[in-house]
Amino acid sequence: MPTVRFRDREIECETGRILRDVLLEADESPHNGWAQQFNCRGHGTCGTCAVAVDGEVSNRNATERRRLSVPPHDLEDGLRLACQTRVQGDVTVTKYGGFWGQHVDREAGDD
Repeated sequence: MPTVRFRDREIECETGRILRDVLLEADESPHNGWAQQFNCRGHGTCGTCAVAVDGEVSNRNATERRRLSVPPHDLEDGLRLACQTRVQGDVTVTKYGGFWGQHVDREAGDD
């Protein structure tokens, strides 16, 4: 079984599970602040579950590519939507601050 490392936790899950579901079932959230209440509930349209993922996951699907290509996101940031990403092996997940969960320097406008 793959292990998802998030914050100070290690969460086991079945291969192929949606990352957002794995986190929520473990009482963790891929959302920050108000985004915990105001999000698309896993449909890939809001972008608030963007996370950095290191490890074995599915390739980006069309829904994820479409949302991450629209500001404030950028496909080149390397972030993934937890609601569209399937866990394929052990992964480490990092959630950055702010509503959108982007790198701090990107949110501040420092490219």
